[in-house]
Amino acid sequence: MKGLFKRLNESKVFKNLSPEEFSWVLYDVGNSAFTMLACSLIPIWFKDLAIGDAPGRISSDNATAYYSIAISIVTIVVALIGPVCGAFADHKDKKKVFFSTSVALGVIGCIINGFANSWVLFIVLFVLTRIAYSASLTFYDSMLNDVTSEDRMDEVSSYGYAWGYIGSCIPFIIAMVAYVLSGGLSESLMLFPPLVGKIIGFAVTGIWWYLVSMPLIKNYKQINYVDSEKGEIKKVFAKIASTLKKIFTHDKTVLFFLIAFFLYIDGVGTIIDNCINIGTDLGLPTVGQVVFLLATQVVAFLGSLVFAKLSKKYATAPLILVCIVGYFCVCLYALTLKTLLDFGILAFGVGCFQGSIQSLSRSYFSKIIPAENSGEYFGIYDIFSKGASFLGSAVIAWVKLAGGTINIAVASLAVFFALGFIFLLLAEKQRKQTSKGD
Repeated sequence: MKGLFKRLNESKVFKNLSPEEFSWVLYDVGNSAFTMLACSLIPIWFKDLAIGDAPGRISSDNATAYYSIAISIVTIVVALIGPVCGAFADHKDKKKVFFSTSVALGVIGCIINGFANSWVLFIVLFVLTRIAYSASLTFYDSMLNDVTSEDRMDEVSSYGYAWGYIGSCIPFIIAMVAYVLSGGLSESLMLFPPLVGKIIGFAVTGIWWYLVSMPLIKNYKQINYVDSEKGEIKKVFAKIASTLKKIFTHDKTVLFFLIAFFLYIDGVGTIIDNCINIGTDLGLPTVGQVVFLLATQVVAFLGSLVFAKLSKKYATAPLILVCIVGYFCVCLYALTLKTLLDFGILAFGVGCFQGSIQSLSRSYFSKIIPAENSGEYFGIYDIFSKGASFLGSAVIAWVKLAGGTINIAVASLAVFFALGFIFLLLAEKQRKQTSKGD
Protein backbone atom coordinates (compact mmCIF):
# COMPACT_ATOMS: atom_id res chain seq x y z
CA MET A 1 0.00 0.00 0.00
CA LYS A 2 2.87 2.37 0.85
CA GLY A 3 4.44 1.74 -2.56
CA LEU A 4 1.12 2.41 -4.29
CA PHE A 5 0.70 5.78 -2.56
CA LYS A 6 4.29 6.70 -3.49
CA ARG A 7 3.71 5.88 -7.16
CA LEU A 8 0.47 7.89 -7.14
CA ASN A 9 2.25 10.89 -5.64
CA GLU A 10 4.88 10.69 -8.38
CA SER A 11 2.34 10.28 -11.19
CA LYS A 12 1.41 13.04 -13.62
CA VAL A 13 -1.98 13.46 -11.96
CA PHE A 14 -0.49 14.56 -8.62
CA LYS A 15 2.91 15.82 -9.75
CA ASN A 16 2.13 19.41 -8.74
CA LEU A 17 1.39 18.39 -5.13
CA SER A 18 4.05 18.16 -2.44
CA PRO A 19 4.14 14.92 -0.36
CA GLU A 20 2.47 16.78 2.51
CA GLU A 21 -0.27 18.15 0.25
CA PHE A 22 -0.77 14.72 -1.34
CA SER A 23 -1.18 13.01 2.05
CA TRP A 24 -3.69 15.67 3.05
CA VAL A 25 -5.68 15.24 -0.18
CA LEU A 26 -5.79 11.48 0.36
CA TYR A 27 -7.82 11.85 3.55
CA ASP A 28 -10.61 13.40 1.50
CA VAL A 29 -10.47 10.27 -0.64
CA GLY A 30 -10.78 8.17 2.53
CA ASN A 31 -13.53 9.98 4.45
CA SER A 32 -15.57 10.61 1.28
CA ALA A 33 -16.29 6.88 1.12
CA PHE A 34 -18.31 7.21 4.31
CA THR A 35 -19.95 10.40 3.00
CA MET A 36 -21.06 8.56 -0.13
CA LEU A 37 -22.44 5.65 1.87
CA ALA A 38 -24.23 8.03 4.24
CA CYS A 39 -26.05 9.83 1.42
CA SER A 40 -26.98 6.70 -0.53
CA LEU A 41 -27.20 3.21 1.00
CA ILE A 42 -27.36 4.07 4.71
CA PRO A 43 -30.80 5.76 4.42
CA ILE A 44 -31.99 2.78 2.37
CA TRP A 45 -30.75 0.26 4.95
CA PHE A 46 -32.31 2.35 7.71
CA LYS A 47 -35.70 2.44 6.01
CA ASP A 48 -35.53 -1.30 5.27
CA LEU A 49 -35.17 -1.85 9.03
CA ALA A 50 -37.64 0.85 10.08
CA ILE A 51 -40.61 0.86 7.71
CA GLY A 52 -43.41 -1.70 8.02
CA ASP A 53 -46.54 -2.83 9.86
CA ALA A 54 -44.79 -5.19 12.27
CA PRO A 55 -44.47 -4.19 15.94
CA GLY A 56 -41.73 -1.61 16.39
CA ARG A 57 -41.87 -0.52 12.74
CA ILE A 58 -42.81 3.00 11.60
CA SER A 59 -44.19 4.81 8.54
CA SER A 60 -42.06 6.11 5.67
CA ASP A 61 -42.69 9.78 6.56
CA ASN A 62 -41.76 9.18 10.19
CA ALA A 63 -38.62 7.31 9.11
CA THR A 64 -37.57 10.34 7.02
CA ALA A 65 -38.29 12.64 9.97
CA TYR A 66 -36.38 10.48 12.49
CA TYR A 67 -33.41 10.22 10.15
CA SER A 68 -33.32 14.02 9.84
CA ILE A 69 -33.57 14.34 13.62
CA ALA A 70 -30.59 11.96 13.97
CA ILE A 71 -28.55 14.17 11.64
CA SER A 72 -29.56 17.16 13.73
CA ILE A 73 -28.34 15.47 16.92
CA VAL A 74 -24.96 14.84 15.28
CA THR A 75 -24.63 18.45 14.22
CA ILE A 76 -25.46 19.79 17.69
CA VAL A 77 -22.96 17.50 19.44
CA VAL A 78 -20.14 18.27 17.00
CA ALA A 79 -20.89 21.98 17.15
CA LEU A 80 -20.58 21.89 20.95
CA ILE A 81 -17.36 19.86 21.16
CA GLY A 82 -15.65 21.27 18.06
CA PRO A 83 -14.16 24.49 19.47
CA VAL A 84 -12.97 22.80 22.68
CA CYS A 85 -11.26 19.92 20.89
CA GLY A 86 -9.92 22.32 18.28
CA ALA A 87 -8.42 24.59 20.94
CA PHE A 88 -6.70 21.64 22.65
CA ALA A 89 -5.45 20.42 19.26
CA ASP A 90 -3.77 23.78 18.62
CA HIS A 91 -1.14 22.92 21.22
CA LYS A 92 2.14 21.45 20.00
CA ASP A 93 1.92 17.86 18.65
CA LYS A 94 -1.71 17.49 19.79
CA LYS A 95 -3.52 17.82 16.47
CA LYS A 96 -2.34 14.46 15.13
CA VAL A 97 -3.45 12.74 18.35
CA PHE A 98 -6.98 14.17 18.19
CA PHE A 99 -7.24 13.49 14.47
CA SER A 100 -6.02 9.87 14.73
CA THR A 101 -8.39 9.16 17.63
CA SER A 102 -11.45 10.49 15.81
CA VAL A 103 -10.55 8.53 12.67
CA ALA A 104 -10.11 5.31 14.68
CA LEU A 105 -13.45 5.75 16.45
CA GLY A 106 -15.18 6.52 13.16
CA VAL A 107 -13.75 3.49 11.39
CA ILE A 108 -14.63 1.13 14.25
CA GLY A 109 -18.14 2.56 14.50
CA CYS A 110 -18.62 2.24 10.73
CA ILE A 111 -17.71 -1.45 10.72
CA ILE A 112 -19.87 -2.27 13.77
CA ASN A 113 -22.82 -0.39 12.24
CA GLY A 114 -23.15 -3.12 9.63
CA PHE A 115 -24.14 -5.68 12.30
CA ALA A 116 -27.15 -3.71 13.61
CA ASN A 117 -30.38 -5.65 13.15
CA SER A 118 -32.91 -3.11 14.50
CA TRP A 119 -33.58 0.40 13.28
CA VAL A 120 -33.06 1.93 16.73
CA LEU A 121 -29.62 0.33 17.19
CA PHE A 122 -28.75 1.16 13.59
CA ILE A 123 -29.49 4.87 13.96
CA VAL A 124 -27.70 5.10 17.35
CA LEU A 125 -24.51 3.54 15.89
CA PHE A 126 -24.79 5.78 12.85
CA VAL A 127 -25.03 8.88 15.05
CA LEU A 128 -21.93 7.89 17.04
CA THR A 129 -19.97 7.13 13.87
CA ARG A 130 -21.09 10.36 12.24
CA ILE A 131 -19.95 12.34 15.30
CA ALA A 132 -16.44 10.83 15.11
CA TYR A 133 -16.36 11.38 11.34
CA SER A 134 -17.42 15.04 11.68
CA ALA A 135 -14.88 15.63 14.46
CA SER A 136 -12.09 14.26 12.28
CA LEU A 137 -13.00 16.81 9.61
CA THR A 138 -12.60 19.67 12.10
CA PHE A 139 -8.98 18.67 12.74
CA TYR A 140 -8.41 17.79 9.07
CA ASP A 141 -9.60 21.18 7.80
CA SER A 142 -7.38 22.98 10.31
CA MET A 143 -4.34 21.08 8.97
CA LEU A 144 -4.52 22.99 5.69
CA ASN A 145 -2.42 25.83 7.13
CA ASP A 146 0.34 23.32 7.97
CA VAL A 147 0.52 21.38 4.71
CA THR A 148 0.53 24.20 2.14
CA SER A 149 1.05 27.92 1.59
CA GLU A 150 -1.66 30.57 1.41
CA ASP A 151 -1.35 31.05 -2.34
CA ARG A 152 -2.01 27.32 -2.92
CA MET A 153 -4.86 26.83 -0.45
CA ASP A 154 -7.70 27.18 -2.97
CA GLU A 155 -6.12 24.71 -5.37
CA VAL A 156 -5.12 22.11 -2.77
CA SER A 157 -8.48 22.31 -0.99
CA SER A 158 -10.29 21.84 -4.31
CA TYR A 159 -8.10 18.84 -5.17
CA GLY A 160 -9.15 17.25 -1.88
CA TYR A 161 -12.83 17.41 -2.73
CA ALA A 162 -12.25 16.50 -6.38
CA TRP A 163 -10.33 13.30 -5.76
CA GLY A 164 -12.55 12.49 -2.80
CA TYR A 165 -15.52 12.23 -5.14
CA ILE A 166 -13.76 9.81 -7.50
CA GLY A 167 -12.07 7.80 -4.77
CA SER A 168 -15.32 7.29 -2.88
CA CYS A 169 -16.77 5.49 -5.89
CA ILE A 170 -14.40 2.51 -5.48
CA PRO A 171 -15.65 1.21 -2.09
CA PHE A 172 -19.18 2.36 -2.91
CA ILE A 173 -19.37 0.19 -6.02
CA ILE A 174 -18.32 -2.82 -3.93
CA ALA A 175 -20.95 -1.92 -1.32
CA MET A 176 -23.56 -1.49 -4.05
CA VAL A 177 -22.77 -4.90 -5.56
CA ALA A 178 -23.14 -6.45 -2.09
CA TYR A 179 -26.47 -4.64 -1.70
CA VAL A 180 -27.75 -5.96 -5.04
CA LEU A 181 -26.57 -9.53 -4.36
CA SER A 182 -28.31 -9.46 -0.99
CA GLY A 183 -31.67 -8.87 -2.68
CA GLY A 184 -31.65 -5.11 -2.48
CA LEU A 185 -33.24 -4.67 -5.90
CA SER A 186 -34.90 -8.04 -6.40
CA GLU A 187 -35.16 -11.26 -4.39
CA SER A 188 -34.30 -13.17 -7.57
CA LEU A 189 -30.77 -11.73 -7.37
CA MET A 190 -30.29 -12.69 -3.72
CA LEU A 191 -27.12 -14.77 -3.18
CA PHE A 192 -26.84 -14.08 0.56
CA PRO A 193 -29.02 -12.52 3.31
CA PRO A 194 -29.55 -8.72 3.46
CA LEU A 195 -27.62 -8.54 6.75
CA VAL A 196 -24.51 -9.94 5.04
CA GLY A 197 -24.75 -7.35 2.27
CA LYS A 198 -25.02 -4.60 4.87
CA ILE A 199 -22.03 -5.95 6.80
CA ILE A 200 -19.92 -6.04 3.62
CA GLY A 201 -20.93 -2.49 2.65
CA PHE A 202 -19.99 -0.98 5.99
CA ALA A 203 -16.81 -3.08 6.38
CA VAL A 204 -15.43 -2.17 2.94
CA THR A 205 -16.12 1.50 3.60
CA GLY A 206 -14.48 1.42 7.03
CA ILE A 207 -11.39 -0.42 5.83
CA TRP A 208 -10.97 1.95 2.87
CA TRP A 209 -11.37 4.94 5.18
CA TYR A 210 -8.66 3.57 7.48
CA LEU A 211 -6.11 2.63 4.79
CA VAL A 212 -6.30 5.90 2.86
CA SER A 213 -5.97 7.90 6.10
CA MET A 214 -2.63 6.32 7.01
CA PRO A 215 -0.34 8.59 4.90
CA LEU A 216 -1.66 11.75 6.59
CA ILE A 217 -1.50 10.21 10.08
CA LYS A 218 2.09 9.14 9.41
CA ASN A 219 3.42 12.19 7.56
CA TYR A 220 1.59 15.14 9.12
CA LYS A 221 3.70 17.60 11.12
CA GLN A 222 2.09 20.43 13.06
CA ILE A 223 3.93 23.61 12.13
CA ASN A 224 1.57 26.21 13.58
CA TYR A 225 0.69 25.86 17.26
CA VAL A 226 0.32 27.68 20.56
CA ASP A 227 2.45 26.97 23.63
CA SER A 228 1.02 24.78 26.38
CA GLU A 229 0.47 26.39 29.76
CA LYS A 230 -0.46 25.33 33.29
CA GLY A 231 -4.17 25.27 34.01
CA GLU A 232 -4.66 24.36 30.38
CA ILE A 233 -8.32 23.35 30.61
CA LYS A 234 -9.42 26.64 32.17
CA LYS A 235 -7.25 28.61 29.77
CA VAL A 236 -8.75 26.77 26.77
CA PHE A 237 -12.29 27.82 27.72
CA ALA A 238 -11.08 31.34 28.45
CA LYS A 239 -9.34 31.47 25.07
CA ILE A 240 -12.47 30.32 23.24
CA ALA A 241 -14.54 32.97 25.00
CA SER A 242 -11.92 35.59 24.16
CA THR A 243 -11.82 34.54 20.50
CA LEU A 244 -15.61 34.59 20.18
CA LYS A 245 -15.70 38.06 21.74
CA LYS A 246 -13.01 39.23 19.32
CA ILE A 247 -14.93 37.86 16.33
CA PHE A 248 -18.23 39.43 17.36
CA THR A 249 -16.81 42.81 18.36
CA HIS A 250 -13.78 43.45 16.16
CA ASP A 251 -13.16 40.91 13.40
CA LYS A 252 -16.10 41.70 11.14
CA THR A 253 -14.59 39.86 8.17
CA VAL A 254 -14.64 36.55 10.04
CA LEU A 255 -18.05 37.32 11.58
CA PHE A 256 -19.77 38.17 8.29
CA PHE A 257 -18.18 35.19 6.58
CA LEU A 258 -19.30 32.80 9.32
CA ILE A 259 -22.86 34.11 9.11
CA ALA A 260 -22.78 33.74 5.32
CA PHE A 261 -21.31 30.26 5.64
CA PHE A 262 -23.93 29.33 8.24
CA LEU A 263 -26.67 30.32 5.81
CA TYR A 264 -25.53 28.91 2.47
CA ILE A 265 -23.94 25.70 3.75
CA ASP A 266 -27.34 24.87 5.27
CA GLY A 267 -28.70 23.96 1.87
CA VAL A 268 -25.56 22.12 0.81
CA GLY A 269 -25.47 19.83 3.83
CA THR A 270 -29.20 19.21 3.87
CA ILE A 271 -29.38 18.25 0.21
CA ILE A 272 -26.40 15.90 0.57
CA ASP A 273 -27.89 14.23 3.64
CA ASN A 274 -31.36 13.86 2.14
CA CYS A 275 -30.69 13.13 -1.54
CA ILE A 276 -31.92 9.53 -1.28
CA ASN A 277 -34.88 10.57 0.88
CA ILE A 278 -35.85 13.02 -1.88
CA GLY A 279 -35.97 10.27 -4.49
CA THR A 280 -37.62 7.76 -2.16
CA ASP A 281 -40.39 10.18 -1.19
CA LEU A 282 -41.03 10.83 -4.89
CA GLY A 283 -41.37 7.08 -5.43
CA LEU A 284 -38.40 6.88 -7.81
CA PRO A 285 -36.61 3.56 -8.47
CA THR A 286 -33.65 2.99 -6.17
CA VAL A 287 -31.29 1.77 -8.88
CA GLY A 288 -31.90 4.90 -10.95
CA GLN A 289 -31.18 7.14 -7.97
CA VAL A 290 -27.93 5.35 -7.23
CA VAL A 291 -26.80 5.54 -10.86
CA PHE A 292 -27.38 9.29 -10.88
CA LEU A 293 -25.56 9.65 -7.57
CA LEU A 294 -22.53 7.89 -9.04
CA ALA A 295 -22.72 10.17 -12.06
CA THR A 296 -22.91 13.13 -9.69
CA GLN A 297 -19.59 12.07 -8.16
CA VAL A 298 -17.96 12.36 -11.60
CA VAL A 299 -19.61 15.74 -12.23
CA ALA A 300 -18.48 16.96 -8.78
CA PHE A 301 -14.95 15.74 -9.52
CA LEU A 302 -14.81 17.70 -12.76
CA GLY A 303 -16.51 20.74 -11.20
CA SER A 304 -13.97 20.85 -8.37
CA LEU A 305 -11.07 20.64 -10.82
CA VAL A 306 -12.55 23.44 -12.93
CA PHE A 307 -12.86 25.71 -9.89
CA ALA A 308 -9.34 24.71 -8.80
CA LYS A 309 -8.07 26.07 -12.11
CA LEU A 310 -10.25 29.16 -11.88
CA SER A 311 -8.87 29.87 -8.39
CA LYS A 312 -5.49 30.59 -9.99
CA LYS A 313 -7.01 33.46 -11.99
CA TYR A 314 -9.87 34.73 -9.84
CA ALA A 315 -10.31 35.64 -6.18
CA THR A 316 -11.94 33.12 -3.86
CA ALA A 317 -15.01 35.15 -2.85
CA PRO A 318 -16.43 35.68 -6.38
CA LEU A 319 -16.08 31.95 -7.07
CA ILE A 320 -18.03 31.12 -3.91
CA LEU A 321 -20.71 33.60 -4.96
CA VAL A 322 -21.07 31.79 -8.30
CA CYS A 323 -21.56 28.51 -6.42
CA ILE A 324 -24.20 30.09 -4.16
CA VAL A 325 -26.18 31.31 -7.18
CA GLY A 326 -25.94 27.83 -8.70
CA TYR A 327 -27.34 26.23 -5.56
CA PHE A 328 -30.10 28.85 -5.35
CA CYS A 329 -31.26 27.80 -8.81
CA VAL A 330 -31.05 24.11 -7.85
CA CYS A 331 -33.36 24.69 -4.86
CA LEU A 332 -35.97 26.45 -6.99
CA TYR A 333 -35.75 23.67 -9.59
CA ALA A 334 -36.72 21.18 -6.84
CA LEU A 335 -40.30 22.51 -7.06
CA THR A 336 -40.63 20.80 -10.47
CA LEU A 337 -39.31 17.38 -9.40
CA LYS A 338 -41.52 14.51 -10.53
CA THR A 339 -39.57 12.00 -12.60
CA LEU A 340 -36.23 10.20 -12.44
CA LEU A 341 -34.95 12.49 -15.21
CA ASP A 342 -35.86 15.52 -13.06
CA PHE A 343 -33.94 13.93 -10.19
CA GLY A 344 -30.95 13.41 -12.52
CA ILE A 345 -30.97 17.07 -13.61
CA LEU A 346 -31.11 18.14 -9.96
CA ALA A 347 -28.20 15.82 -9.13
CA PHE A 348 -26.18 17.25 -12.04
CA GLY A 349 -26.76 20.80 -10.79
CA VAL A 350 -25.69 19.82 -7.28
CA GLY A 351 -22.57 18.10 -8.62
CA CYS A 352 -21.44 21.19 -10.50
CA PHE A 353 -21.04 23.22 -7.30
CA GLN A 354 -21.02 20.75 -4.41
CA GLY A 355 -17.29 20.26 -3.92
CA SER A 356 -16.30 23.75 -4.99
CA ILE A 357 -18.50 25.66 -2.54
CA GLN A 358 -17.12 23.57 0.34
CA SER A 359 -13.46 23.57 -0.70
CA LEU A 360 -13.37 27.30 -1.48
CA SER A 361 -15.12 28.11 1.80
CA ARG A 362 -12.50 26.07 3.66
CA SER A 363 -9.59 27.81 1.98
CA TYR A 364 -11.17 31.28 2.27
CA PHE A 365 -11.58 30.80 6.01
CA SER A 366 -8.00 29.52 6.32
CA LYS A 367 -6.77 32.77 4.81
CA ILE A 368 -8.62 35.10 7.18
CA ILE A 369 -7.75 33.41 10.50
CA PRO A 370 -4.48 33.21 12.52
CA ALA A 371 -2.66 30.02 11.47
CA GLU A 372 -1.48 29.11 14.98
CA ASN A 373 -5.10 29.01 16.20
CA SER A 374 -6.53 27.17 13.20
CA GLY A 375 -7.86 24.26 15.27
CA GLU A 376 -9.84 26.55 17.56
CA TYR A 377 -11.11 28.66 14.68
CA PHE A 378 -12.17 25.63 12.65
CA GLY A 379 -13.98 24.37 15.74
CA ILE A 380 -15.92 27.62 15.69
CA TYR A 381 -16.30 27.23 11.92
CA ASP A 382 -17.96 23.88 12.63
CA ILE A 383 -20.45 25.50 15.00
CA PHE A 384 -21.72 27.55 12.08
CA SER A 385 -21.42 24.66 9.63
CA LYS A 386 -23.14 22.04 11.78
CA GLY A 387 -25.63 24.54 13.15
CA ALA A 388 -26.73 25.21 9.61
CA SER A 389 -27.13 21.49 8.89
CA PHE A 390 -29.25 21.29 12.02
CA LEU A 391 -31.61 23.96 10.69
CA GLY A 392 -31.81 22.37 7.26
CA SER A 393 -32.57 18.90 8.61
CA ALA A 394 -35.08 20.42 11.03
CA VAL A 395 -36.83 22.12 8.10
CA ILE A 396 -37.06 18.83 6.23
CA ALA A 397 -38.43 17.06 9.32
CA TRP A 398 -40.92 19.87 10.06
CA VAL A 399 -42.28 20.02 6.50
CA LYS A 400 -42.64 16.23 6.30
CA LEU A 401 -44.32 15.89 9.70
CA ALA A 402 -46.65 18.74 8.76
CA GLY A 403 -47.74 16.85 5.65
CA GLY A 404 -45.80 18.92 3.13
CA THR A 405 -43.91 17.60 0.10
CA ILE A 406 -40.19 17.05 -0.22
CA ASN A 407 -40.28 19.51 -3.15
CA ILE A 408 -41.39 22.36 -0.89
CA ALA A 409 -38.89 21.37 1.81
CA VAL A 410 -35.93 21.57 -0.58
CA ALA A 411 -37.15 24.74 -2.31
CA SER A 412 -37.43 26.53 1.04
CA LEU A 413 -33.67 26.28 1.40
CA ALA A 414 -33.27 28.89 -1.37
CA VAL A 415 -33.84 31.59 1.24
CA PHE A 416 -30.67 30.55 3.06
CA PHE A 417 -28.61 30.82 -0.14
CA ALA A 418 -29.99 34.29 -0.89
CA LEU A 419 -29.10 35.57 2.57
CA GLY A 420 -25.72 33.85 2.45
CA PHE A 421 -24.94 35.68 -0.79
CA ILE A 422 -25.60 39.03 0.90
CA PHE A 423 -23.47 38.33 3.97
CA LEU A 424 -20.55 37.04 1.90
CA LEU A 425 -20.59 40.33 -0.01
CA LEU A 426 -20.42 42.13 3.34
CA ALA A 427 -17.51 39.93 4.47
CA GLU A 428 -15.54 40.60 1.32
CA LYS A 429 -16.23 44.34 1.56
CA GLN A 430 -14.99 44.33 5.16
CA ARG A 431 -11.88 42.32 4.23
CA LYS A 432 -10.94 44.81 1.53
CA GLN A 433 -11.44 47.75 3.88
CA THR A 434 -9.27 46.09 6.52
CA SER A 435 -6.53 45.38 3.94
CA LYS A 436 -6.51 49.05 2.88
CA GLY A 437 -6.28 50.11 6.51
CA ASP A 438 -3.22 47.89 7.04
